[in-house]
Amino acid sequence: FGTRGELRRVFLVEDLVDSIKFAVLMWILTYVGAFFNGLTLIILGLIAAFTCPIVYEKHQAQIDHYVALVNNQVKDVVGKIQAKVPGMKRKAE
Repeated sequence: FGTRGELRRVFLVEDLVDSIKFAVLMWILTYVGAFFNGLTLIILGLIAAFTCPIVYEKHQAQIDHYVALVNNQVKDVVGKIQAKVPGMKRKAE
C-alpha cells in the first residue's frame, strides 16, 4: 500500500510542496522524453550506473561537500517558501 498511498497523496495534493515537486519533475521529464529516444535513455542509464560509483569513490570528499552545500541551499529556499505561503507548513513525519 506504500507506493499507492504516496501516489494518492501526491495526486490529491494532500501536501502542496510534494505535489509541486512531483509536477515539476513530470514537466522536466516531458522535455527529456521529447529530446531522447527510449533506447538512448536506457543506454545512458546503464553507463551512469557503472560509472557513477567509480567517480564517487575517487572524489567522495569533494562530492559530499558540494552535495551538502546544495542540500543546505535547497532547505533554506524551501523553508523561506513555506514561511511565506500560508498552508505550506510541513507535517511532522
